[in-house]
Amino acid sequence: MRNTFAKTFFNEAKSDERLSIVVADISPAGAMSEFRKEFPNRFINTGVAEQIMIGMVAGMAMQGLKPFAYTIATFSLYRPFEFIRDDLCYQNLPVTIVGIGGGVTYSSLGSTHHAQEDIAIARAVPNLSVIAPCDPFETEKATQFCVKQENGPIYLRLGKAGEPILLENMSDPFVFGKIRYLKRGSDICVVGYGPILQVGLKIAELFQERGKNISIVSNHTLKPMDEEGLVEMLASHNQIIIIEEMSPIGGLSDYLKVVAWKNNLKCDIINFSLKDKFIHSYSSHDDLLELHGLSLNYINSKLDI
Repeated sequence: MRNTFAKTFFNEAKSDERLSIVVADISPAGAMSEFRKEFPNRFINTGVAEQIMIGMVAGMAMQGLKPFAYTIATFSLYRPFEFIRDDLCYQNLPVTIVGIGGGVTYSSLGSTHHAQEDIAIARAVPNLSVIAPCDPFETEKATQFCVKQENGPIYLRLGKAGEPILLENMSDPFVFGKIRYLKRGSDICVVGYGPILQVGLKIAELFQERGKNISIVSNHTLKPMDEEGLVEMLASHNQIIIIEEMSPIGGLSDYLKVVAWKNNLKCDIINFSLKDKFIHSYSSHDDLLELHGLSLNYINSKLDI
């Protein structure tokens, strides 16, 4: 996904000289390296100075540029949080903060590198929109949206690398602020965002083998939420299964339960998320998901498919 972002950003930058990128201690590779070589005056590496990165993109935006701030998710959002709140969001500047490795993607680097509560934090800040695409296709479309929009700051949460395209030739397009059906059914709906949705697809396949009619929904825009679309989703399925690689507090599951209660919708809602705890494991991403209760085997056992 980060490679798709870099390639898309580079291609868009060829026709928009305002596009620039400020990174914090990230060595550019692939298309990002091409961008630096092609547009050296539009690429800045602040080093381990994330607050400066955010202050810099704020100033650049005020001068009419369209800057992106780019680094590992924990360092793009947590370390410079006050600068994001005051410099970007308070002034409602059209800057995109790119967080690479959302959730526990950087599993082997420990909890300091796990962005397991970033969605809740970002959604709580006024004026800050939040997008978390599920695969390279949505990453491309989300990046193109961020490049063109002028309305305010966005937190763009990405995976790391190697994520597959979940379903090709989809009828539902990517539209900012609207849920996207990857598959339409009527019995059970699996909904989520980010690369963890690939686990949702595998769960859906198991249900389909049991004769269930399954919907799969990408809720790629976490703020603003598509309340109208989500109400329709809740009303048209007997059971909703939420899968999110995020804290159980302040994410999609909390929001959906409130929407269901407000609209007196009686569907069964089951949510799977990261645990509300720091887990001290330094192995693979899959191993850490297993410990958090977000693996295919764990979810399958709890659903008793």
